[in-house]
Amino acid sequence: MNSKKHQGRTRAQESSNAIERMYITMRHLFNRGFYKPMGISGETLRQALLLLRPEIYGSVADEKAELEGLLYVIDRLPAGIEECTFINLTSDEGYSNSHFKPIIPEKRRRNCYRIDNEQMNIEITRGRSEIYDILTHLTFLFIESHKISNRVIINEEGNTTRDWEKLEKVVLNKKKLTQEEREIAITHAANILGRTFKEITAVYHSFATPKQPERLLHIVYWLGKLAIEEQVNNNKRTVTFTPVLRERIGHHIHGEIWADTVKETLYKNGLLNRPIHIISANMHSVMNTLFAFSALKTEFNKKDAFQVYEALSKSENATLRNKITKEALQKGMIYIDDKSGANIDVQIFDTAKLDASKIDLEVSETVLNQTQPVILVMDYAFGEQAYETIDELLKPYQTKGKKVHLNVESVSIMGKAGILEGGKGDIMIPSAHIFEGTADNYPFENELKKEDLEGQGVDVYEGSMITVLGTSLQNKDILKFFYNSTWQVIGLEMEGAHYQKAIQAAAKVRGSIGPDVKVRYAYYASDNPLETGATLASGGLGTSGVRPTYLITRTILKQILNNI
Repeated sequence: MNSKKHQGRTRAQESSNAIERMYITMRHLFNRGFYKPMGISGETLRQALLLLRPEIYGSVADEKAELEGLLYVIDRLPAGIEECTFINLTSDEGYSNSHFKPIIPEKRRRNCYRIDNEQMNIEITRGRSEIYDILTHLTFLFIESHKISNRVIINEEGNTTRDWEKLEKVVLNKKKLTQEEREIAITHAANILGRTFKEITAVYHSFATPKQPERLLHIVYWLGKLAIEEQVNNNKRTVTFTPVLRERIGHHIHGEIWADTVKETLYKNGLLNRPIHIISANMHSVMNTLFAFSALKTEFNKKDAFQVYEALSKSENATLRNKITKEALQKGMIYIDDKSGANIDVQIFDTAKLDASKIDLEVSETVLNQTQPVILVMDYAFGEQAYETIDELLKPYQTKGKKVHLNVESVSIMGKAGILEGGKGDIMIPSAHIFEGTADNYPFENELKKEDLEGQGVDVYEGSMITVLGTSLQNKDILKFFYNSTWQVIGLEMEGAHYQKAIQAAAKVRGSIGPDVKVRYAYYASDNPLETGATLASGGLGTSGVRPTYLITRTILKQILNNI
């Protein structure tokens, strides 16, 4: 029994070491300025990733291709990156004012620019976490590309298999395929990927885009082609970090510009001295909770609130969403379309302009009129960027040579996280954030309690949460260790410790805000990395995320508007 426990622990320690090695290596390569992912310089990253075998990358360490992991990565990298030999990570260096059209990945807000046939530039404005995210995804992508080339190269001269030649012909032809031609091409791709015809057909449409219906074939071909170039002609792919990026990283440049714009907007609208409640959330749930009831009277008469919210989350209901936005803008919402590079839009709600009777919440009109809080909703930060943005936002505002301290009464963080107990759509209420890879831990008094959210059709868990360096690097061994250990971890996410570190510093060290600032943290589960087939790579939440999102939002707003 003990030896078994010891073995499991050893695997968790190995995995932990692999993560640490990856981060040290990535920092080293960043300082060096460039590296070749499939060369000697990228070997440590590749070995660590293969040893780690993160859940999100599935069968990366097997001979067969990993399809769900490939889709997950491709959605987070710019379209066309598989064709590029040179990948250049830059700061915001003026490309937005050029003829280059920004390419924005499907699932990550970042500007990328295709410079020519061989080069892709990716703009980094959200700090180190973004660099780690990209390098991890590229390492996975290039490992997969070499699996393809190993299957199709027959000899040292670089001769290739019949399957490869047939695939090349289809991709380079660029003509629209009939169902028959597509199925023949899928047969060849299946052999190249070491997968069955059925497996490729099942994911084929998930890769397709309106412009590129045969995108999976395209990706497989270009990944393989560049890997063949590397192996036969030693033409290695290269990742470069520009001098400006290396100089700027860690200096809060974008966070400072972002925070100054927000504070200036509050100042110009006479809201700087009012009680301010910051909420880190998406750009729809607070607005919908405050204004959907008055904007969509007919819908609310027919359905309950959660059915209306579910309808609003569907892509075909843009007209309903526009109605609410229009209502919100007329009733005191100020929208800041972020141009700082931080990629964090902001909504400011002046509750003095709210009519309590038109909100689908129990709100005391007397309390609301007396306190008139300002609700500041900021879009999600990414990893370390959470520290940068909150740290800058909580600093006093400088005007006419004077420092004006913000009257911040609460900071609420609503996000999605991986759950270790329970499943997709459940809610986690943290009592502390533990920072992975360090001894840092941040216990706090959470204003949100389990009982506030229980009994409303969603399971709720309370306990510690771990802030990980990157969600895509977690594997079952590490997660089981955290789950079974005395840390009693219930979930993992990427920002909690960074937010709390900034709040504690502002309240207890710098004195920028009052020491009794209230904090509220709640997360809904986007995946369960301990459950096979329930990782982030298995797809989104769909409508199952609607109820937990709005339960958390409504509870936060109820506390703010009733001054609880």
